[in-house]
Amino acid sequence: MEARIALRLPRDASSVPFIRQLVDAALRTLGVVPPIRDDIRIILSEACSNVIKHAAPSKEYTVSAALDEEHCTIKIMDYGHGFEPGAMNHRPVPAISEHGRGLQIMRALADDMHISSHGDGSEVSVEKSLRYAEDAPARTLHYPLNHH
Repeated sequence: MEARIALRLPRDASSVPFIRQLVDAALRTLGVVPPIRDDIRIILSEACSNVIKHAAPSKEYTVSAALDEEHCTIKIMDYGHGFEPGAMNHRPVPAISEHGRGLQIMRALADDMHISSHGDGSEVSVEKSLRYAEDAPARTLHYPLNHH
């Protein structure tokens, strides 16, 4: 089983719940367990919110999600000015701050995360291992080639 979703979205706050719900519906349909789906929803929310807040002057961004039997890989690409990813790792965030923790949250929830930035945009790539319910439809979608 393999599924891919790729969308170009407006850099607008209304796009965040849309892509979050779309990816979650795919994961739910395949039978991914709720705690993993929760993590992926939060990762998507944080990454997309960062684009909306910081990716000026871009008017749109791209989200792609690739699902296979074991992993969900999400890539969020914007076409803004870019930033220095290393600087984001060392920026202190006050304990009472309501903002500024997005990358920390994403790193804590993801199994792997990479950030790249250049003059014409940035890309965040996140991977999360999937776990399925015992009766998950995804378990029946994969047949060996020699299956009779």
